[in-house]
Amino acid sequence: GEAGVFVGEVTARDPDALNNSIRYFIDHHTDTDRIFNIDTKNGTLTASQPLDREAVPWYNLTVSASEASDPKKVTSIRVHIRVLDDNDHAPAFPIPYETFVCESAKHGQLIQTISAVDEDEAVEGHHFYFTLASDAASNPNFTVRDNKDNTAAILTRRAGFSRGEQAIHFLPILIMDNGTPSLSSTCTLTIRVCRCNNNGIGQLCNVDTFLLPAGLSTGALIAVLVCVLMLLALILLLLALRQHRKDPQSAHEGDEIRENIVRYNDEGGGEEDTEAFSLATLRSSRVGRRLKARKDVKSEIPSLYRQSLQRMPDAAVFREFVKERLNEADTDPSAPPFDSLQTYAFEGTGSVTGSLSSSASFTSGSDECYDYLSDWGPRFRKLADLYGYCGSRPAT
Repeated sequence: GEAGVFVGEVTARDPDALNNSIRYFIDHHTDTDRIFNIDTKNGTLTASQPLDREAVPWYNLTVSASEASDPKKVTSIRVHIRVLDDNDHAPAFPIPYETFVCESAKHGQLIQTISAVDEDEAVEGHHFYFTLASDAASNPNFTVRDNKDNTAAILTRRAGFSRGEQAIHFLPILIMDNGTPSLSSTCTLTIRVCRCNNNGIGQLCNVDTFLLPAGLSTGALIAVLVCVLMLLALILLLLALRQHRKDPQSAHEGDEIRENIVRYNDEGGGEEDTEAFSLATLRSSRVGRRLKARKDVKSEIPSLYRQSLQRMPDAAVFREFVKERLNEADTDPSAPPFDSLQTYAFEGTGSVTGSLSSSASFTSGSDECYDYLSDWGPRFRKLADLYGYCGSRPAT
């Protein structure tokens, strides 16, 4: 029933002479969902929400009545409510039928018997009517015969069926009941075409086998599928192993690219610097660069006084001297690979004073006179005292 529909009425009477007014109420412990309402003055019961007999056919309530002036004087009774059925459910197949027809079936052969069920409660019992749906009334393959006992027979309309032409047939069947008002539903029956033995028992009805070569059984199909799955699993395993091997190499290549940049704080020595630092060593990421403090290498080129024996101006002699020292430094294998400062002592020729070397004076047998040193001032007084007398030194 719908919400607000009248359910029933409860009445009570006060036996006292005063005949006090009565108040009605429902014990909500027996109606936890508050499905019913009651008028507190006259005891009329109504439904607060729709009722469905297929869901709950019976309700058991406790209704109490008390004096309006004295609520302690109360009495209770049990009220049983039965939900009457409305024809609100259409008939349907009781089970999903698995129907097949043999390829060698004859005309008018019975292939399936069907029935129906209805959730509604019929007063005079259920009675169902079966027929083909309007869009399948002219079906050339199958027909429906109502047996008038709530069952129907599915018959063939022709002889011989072929799985190659059509493996599955769908037959829509209209089913009506005798309720008021009458309800109906269209149920579809699935019919498979099968290869049968001499007793009419279907042996091969799987549609997937039609795509396979003739004679391939279901077991063979399962074996083929298992082999394919194993092959796919093997391929995936090989790909995973290959990818796992590639990852460390990729990481190493990335490190090698990053380690190609080597920084050092030494000052270059021009073209000779390529001998001190090997480019092949710098490009290798596996050779660690050992930092060592570079010590100054002293040149073994002797910085002795060399007096040119050539008779040429002092500028030319000095230029020749510098060229010789530069050539010695370039060809010396013990020379340091970095820029260095080398100091040489060179004394030119043509000085009017000659050589001031004491060693030269000692070894030479010259009788030159240096009395002019006394004229050069106090800075040369010591030299004038030593060498400034011509001839023999006066006796002391």
